[in-house]
Amino acid sequence: MIVSRQIQKLISDQEGWTRRMFEEGIKIKKLYGEENVYDFSLGNPDTEPPRELQEMIARALLDPVKGMHRYMTNSGYEEVRQEVAGYLEETYSLPFTASHVFMTNGSAGGLNILLKSMLNRGDEIIVPTPFFWEFKNYVVNHGGKLKTVRSKDDFQLDVDSIAAAITPRTRAVLLNSPNNPTGAVYSQKSISDLVALLNGKRSQGQDIYLIADDAYRKLVYDGITLPNLFKAYDLTFSINSHSKDLALPGERIGYIAISPRMSDAGLLVSGLMITQRTLGFVNAPALFQRVVAKFQRTSVDIGEYQRKRDVLYDALMEGGFECVKPEGAFYMFPRSPIADELTFVRMLQQDERIMVVPGRGFGKKGYFRIAYCVPMETIEKSAQGFIRIGKRFMKR
Repeated sequence: MIVSRQIQKLISDQEGWTRRMFEEGIKIKKLYGEENVYDFSLGNPDTEPPRELQEMIARALLDPVKGMHRYMTNSGYEEVRQEVAGYLEETYSLPFTASHVFMTNGSAGGLNILLKSMLNRGDEIIVPTPFFWEFKNYVVNHGGKLKTVRSKDDFQLDVDSIAAAITPRTRAVLLNSPNNPTGAVYSQKSISDLVALLNGKRSQGQDIYLIADDAYRKLVYDGITLPNLFKAYDLTFSINSHSKDLALPGERIGYIAISPRMSDAGLLVSGLMITQRTLGFVNAPALFQRVVAKFQRTSVDIGEYQRKRDVLYDALMEGGFECVKPEGAFYMFPRSPIADELTFVRMLQQDERIMVVPGRGFGKKGYFRIAYCVPMETIEKSAQGFIRIGKRFMKR
């Protein structure tokens, strides 16, 4: 067999649903026409990057800095890291410097080199469900074990479940807020309770790190402010991406932010230098490091996503669905009206030509995910389909 047993298992894994539904959507669009299929399967932003950023790209290409396409240090250009550190210092009120920033190939690249640097074989990473399924593949790929714990009904942290999952092999807790797939934002109380738990473990001699996947951090609604994780807990990393906030998913640009309060940050950076190379990234894309440097305080139009959320949520409520209203990101995670959400997802696909992803693809059966980073027209045209199929089950 040409592929390893581990990769064979990943290929046959029945939980890789996001890409599967996306690929099915492509086939259905060929049959019925793209305008007659409503594809909410993939978190692929339909919006374009901010105009001023596009102009910056054009200037960089037309009037390049000499040597701008050459190698640089594995951690990225120092002047770019200084720009990012300045933004982090403003945001978190802590003394970030360029040495606390490591430029990466998006958040996926960042999380992989961090896990590769941190994990000994058999170490455990705790993640609340539902969760982005690739987390499991990343952890397992680097010799670790992913331990999932339940969340509360409103998708806030169940700290008691996290406490029960901690063992001597626990290396870190991995959070994603705003969350994919729920759109939930972890509250100050959730974070405070978690930090109290982790500090209690530190007092007993066990250092458990907090890894924040902050890919959606700037996409929050209704005036919500996210908790300051770096001030709350010293052993914190933030994995950042500009795929969502600047609508650059194909450019693969992001960074790791390391807490200035972490005493062995320098040792970790040395480790990241090695894993950046051994995993084949070498360095973050040179051109887009320079492009995003001046856009740390910029994002796409959050109001546009909020309007899409509201239209979709109102349609789901009219259809009788149960759904926690998202506070961030661009995902919604309604409860399926029948226990087998895969059957319901197939019904949506066949009866209404609406493509969504079953909750089992995120470790939680009985729900389904809608990625509403699509044109408003798609949401408006699909609204009656959601309402029709929801009311059909309300009558039962």
